[in-house]
Amino acid sequence: MPTKAAIVGPGNIGTDLMYKIVDRSDSIEIERMIGILPTEESDGLQAAVEEGIGVGNNGIESLKEHADEIDIVFEATSAGIHEQHAPVYEDLGLFAIDLTPAAVGPYVVPAVNFDEAYGDTQNINMVTCGGQATIPLVHAVDRVTDVEYGEMISTIASKSAGPGTRQNIDKFTQTTSSGLEHVGGADEGKAIIVLNPAEPPIMMRNTVHTMVNESTSIEAVRDSVARIEAEIQTYVPGYQITIEPTVRDDENVGFDLDDSIVLTMTLEVEGEGQYLPPYAGNLDIMTSAALGAAERVAERSGDAGPLGGVADD
Repeated sequence: MPTKAAIVGPGNIGTDLMYKIVDRSDSIEIERMIGILPTEESDGLQAAVEEGIGVGNNGIESLKEHADEIDIVFEATSAGIHEQHAPVYEDLGLFAIDLTPAAVGPYVVPAVNFDEAYGDTQNINMVTCGGQATIPLVHAVDRVTDVEYGEMISTIASKSAGPGTRQNIDKFTQTTSSGLEHVGGADEGKAIIVLNPAEPPIMMRNTVHTMVNESTSIEAVRDSVARIEAEIQTYVPGYQITIEPTVRDDENVGFDLDDSIVLTMTLEVEGEGQYLPPYAGNLDIMTSAALGAAERVAERSGDAGPLGGVADD
């Protein structure tokens, strides 16, 4: 029996997530899409109706009315709103997958630390788009050798950065930096985001720098990165390493190296195009990661009964 879910927030991310679940998930079924506008004023709610999905127009109150039908709730609103909603989800016994930078629950990157986080919480945070893209690469290096410093630069098309992204820039950098350390394993992390207004819009591109001991085996790092890339591609098909880990040998590397070296790699994320354009890989990786996490929740819940004590259908 599929695990029943609701999406709170029928904007671009919530709507793209809905289509991903409808198109390619056998284990998750969307029961309800929740917003705050009349259905005729919301493209996302109208899309849900067209897919035969129930909608609610009264925000969290609409969710409360149908909580006994739901196991998982996807939060696709904003950091501030999720901070208000999280205690309600907990009281309702719903497993929350948070696509905002709120970080109420632990950071989760499905390919890196899902098993470690699952079971200890009813609320997991999907970090940020840049975090989902780059934390796995820092982790891949760190499992070969200690990452003294990890830095990511995420460049996304300005057109793919909506009001929520723009309002949460500070949260993005803080959350991603923290994720590079606590999930990726870097001793120190730094995150930078760039909104590129180029026309035509660019694909999401990310650069990752890791400072490691000069004795590190580059081949071992490349093998580790290739393995994590393959795992991520199982739930983010458009994820691709474009430059494998390479030693920075220029004099102006920008780091006090001593006996260390800097490994640089780049990656690109192309969206699947279900609802959003392919260049919006920054949004696509969030919805794909959220679905990947939800499918892992459904798999691990197995025959143990409804999640969090939610009543049977």
